[in-house]
Amino acid sequence: MSRAPKLRSFSHALRAAAILAAIAGVGLAAQAAGGPDVLSLTMKRLDGSEQNLAAYKGKVVLLVNTASKCGLTPQYEGLEAMYGKYQDRGLVVLGFPANDFMGQEPGTDAQIQEFCRATYDVKFPMFSKISVKGADMHPLYKTLTSLPAPLGGDVKWNFQKYLVDRNGEVVAKFDPQTKPDDPKLVAKVEELLAQGS
Repeated sequence: MSRAPKLRSFSHALRAAAILAAIAGVGLAAQAAGGPDVLSLTMKRLDGSEQNLAAYKGKVVLLVNTASKCGLTPQYEGLEAMYGKYQDRGLVVLGFPANDFMGQEPGTDAQIQEFCRATYDVKFPMFSKISVKGADMHPLYKTLTSLPAPLGGDVKWNFQKYLVDRNGEVVAKFDPQTKPDDPKLVAKVEELLAQGS
């Protein structure tokens, strides 16, 4: 007789634990779905002007850490071509020069701007040199690298790419070696562009 109340109370405890776990799970799912806002910072452009990244909300954004003296530097050409092709549909490419990998971006902002203009006729927005790893990592990249897998993790090299949807959420990451005209990257860009404006 005494076992029935104990079983009943144990059953209630299990049910309560299951409900709490379900509530916690919903909270985590909602948090993951919302994700951190990577377009909340104001950053300096190569020309010294201030740019609030929130101005790019509503667009599909491709974030890229760049370098002028890297084997992957010719990707500037493909990035500019992609920007030119999809700009009118709502794509913007944002370049963030960084000197974190074997000193491959040693120049000043003015030198980087001149190189990009003269060599690749870059018209997409380029920003002041930052760090994308280590103790002095910029807050933008602290947010990006802190994302849950497979989006987060260390920046592997120059020209790593993050795709941000029109809601300002990071939805895909592409390795540095992935060229701007890679079919998988292009397909993802077109998919996001098709999701309204």
